[in-house]
Amino acid sequence: MPRAGTRSASSDERAWAVPESLRATLAEKYGPVYAGAEADRRLLALDLFATCGDQVTRRAIELGHPPLLAIVDYKTRRQEPVPADAFAPLAARRTVRVRNPPGLLTEGLRSAVRELVKARGGLIEVDGEEDLGSLALIESLPAGATVIYGIPGEGASFVQVDAIAKEHVRHLIRQMEPRRISRGD
Repeated sequence: MPRAGTRSASSDERAWAVPESLRATLAEKYGPVYAGAEADRRLLALDLFATCGDQVTRRAIELGHPPLLAIVDYKTRRQEPVPADAFAPLAARRTVRVRNPPGLLTEGLRSAVRELVKARGGLIEVDGEEDLGSLALIESLPAGATVIYGIPGEGASFVQVDAIAKEHVRHLIRQMEPRRISRGD
């Protein structure tokens, strides 16, 4: 039994922090970037895809072509709140809530992505920041799927999931700094 004031291992969660040396690499675009009508046309042509970000997710739903799963945090880079009902079609399938602090990729977020891929989709609501969720999507979706994530002021990046993309993500995660964080339970 832990001493008073000592957190038990069960209240901790594994996470990976982005070191300063990796920030420029993570800022690179890993798929073509499209905006406006071209982004819409390409999104509508997709079969299996997932989104990371409120704007790209909302746009897919507005077009009547929701993703298998989406990761959102109910705000945009401009700090504009996004109403929860914007994601109702995905939330109706299944909703998982996770905590993912800025600059981290938590095991909780990675597990939620794996869970919803197996469960045939839904919505992941992030308390914190969803930006690194695109890594978890690429890591867990099957080859042939596409991951779309928003790039503020530019459009949306479309990343084709294949063995090379998956290995690239694994390599990035291995370069991140492992941490243990409080689950906040």
